[in-house]
Amino acid sequence: MTKKWWHDKVAYQIYPKSFYDSNGDGIGDIPGIISKLDYLQELGVDMIWLSPCYSSPLADQGYDISDYYNIDPRFGTMEDMERLIAEAKKRDMYILMDLVVNHCSDEHEWFRKACEDPDGEYGDFFYLREKDGEKLPTNWRSYFGGPVWDDLPGTNRQYLHVFHKKQPDLNWENPKLREEVYKNINWWLEKGLAGFRIDAIINIKKALPFRDYAPDRSDGLCSINTMLKDAEGIGTFLGEMRDRTFSVYDAFSVGEVFNEKPEVIPDFIGDGGYFSTMFDFNEAIFGQSGKGWYDAEPITPEDYKNCCFASQKKVGDIGFLSNIIENHDEPRGVSRYIPEGDCCKESKKMLAALNFMLRGLPFIYQGQELGMENIPFSSIDEVDDISSLDEYQVALDAGLSPEDALKAVARFSRDNARTPMQWSDAAHAGFTTGKPWLRVNPNYLSINAASQLEDPDSVFHFYQKLIRLRKDPVYKETIVYGTLEPAFREQHNLMAYYRRGDKTLLVIGNYQSGKQAVTLPLPYTKVLLNNYADITREGSTILLHGYQVLILEM
Repeated sequence: MTKKWWHDKVAYQIYPKSFYDSNGDGIGDIPGIISKLDYLQELGVDMIWLSPCYSSPLADQGYDISDYYNIDPRFGTMEDMERLIAEAKKRDMYILMDLVVNHCSDEHEWFRKACEDPDGEYGDFFYLREKDGEKLPTNWRSYFGGPVWDDLPGTNRQYLHVFHKKQPDLNWENPKLREEVYKNINWWLEKGLAGFRIDAIINIKKALPFRDYAPDRSDGLCSINTMLKDAEGIGTFLGEMRDRTFSVYDAFSVGEVFNEKPEVIPDFIGDGGYFSTMFDFNEAIFGQSGKGWYDAEPITPEDYKNCCFASQKKVGDIGFLSNIIENHDEPRGVSRYIPEGDCCKESKKMLAALNFMLRGLPFIYQGQELGMENIPFSSIDEVDDISSLDEYQVALDAGLSPEDALKAVARFSRDNARTPMQWSDAAHAGFTTGKPWLRVNPNYLSINAASQLEDPDSVFHFYQKLIRLRKDPVYKETIVYGTLEPAFREQHNLMAYYRRGDKTLLVIGNYQSGKQAVTLPLPYTKVLLNNYADITREGSTILLHGYQVLILEM
């Protein structure tokens, strides 16, 4: 593998609307992010990915972009963005933005012009089809529920949207559209961005010609994923984008890629791949059901272990995965991957270490370093997220009671990750002096940054230690580039693996509340990290406390 400037970095995702509000309007903003750069530097992160802060009507919280060249006034100004890039650079930090180019907003100039003249230049920037009575062009179901087709205002056409109806899909088959995308990417890279996280990119290639598929629910529609499995030739688009943009600037790129085929991994993230890296979603998609969230299986410690190891084996030394516990589209990881009732400081640290020490690039989502948890819901009226509202209706249609439907949605709602960052035990968790756009998790009194910064035994300081270990010159080569070898695979509720390079490290986590004995094949020479104050040993056997995690030099 060719070594790259970003290989030894640690990334941190910011959801700007919920990070820190500098002006009291209840919405986080870019000046607020700037004011917290020293906090992020103290944590030790290098790269900061901002979820979208472009101009947007926020139908899908900024993933519906109405102007790719401007910052939404809710978040600040272009001068604020330029200052953020400059202030980050002073701290040897890099700024990444979200690249959302499968679709734009229906308020974008391109779509407005397509409505005015569907046969003109901009009509071909989208997928438009003539209306045929009540019959839809295809029976695909959008990610947010309902058909992917809606009427193009003022015309006899319909347009395709695989997400929200205010997010018309861009027609990547049109070279003029692609040129506009590349021009915008390079404009931002010229401003000093280090790169992009690339949203929903697998959707840019549709199976042509369009056709119906077998329905998979009573609505007569089929999952959009059914069509995507049929789509071929996406590499042509992705390779062109890489060559015209990222490669020119040696920019970092991380793809949001689901269900990739093993044989194409070298094309995606190998040397000269389309992207620098891509996220590992193996754990996040585990247990999903075509019926909806209500039918999803919960993930067990054994499942989590097996998902992680399967991803590591699949990628091997081809390239780097970006490893996550959570993001803006997922529930809080500690509430998802730690058995119900077992969320505590020790289990949160265990999960952090087991994920962080995997081979690949660690991504921390805002609040993850504090062990932030899912928010309790007492009514569907408290839910803001559009996908959650759709899944609630899906559950009701399947016969669940309102109480059970809400419970099913609460497990996976994107609102869980989007609640305001918990900075202190002051009003609104110190996020804003106004009324927050989304309610604050009531546990901010006990889980907040201010108290954890003062507590050397906090989850925050454990993440800080993990980052320092990754950057330690003695161990960096092994942690960044070393191989990963699972250990003690058959031992129930135990996740352990070796990292082998110029050093040999053993990461071992007792993934349960009860104690567990582990007999080491060789003695260890040093304890690099331990989430307890002690280790109980009897000869070569270690008696692990509940949720104890150790990083040992062998």
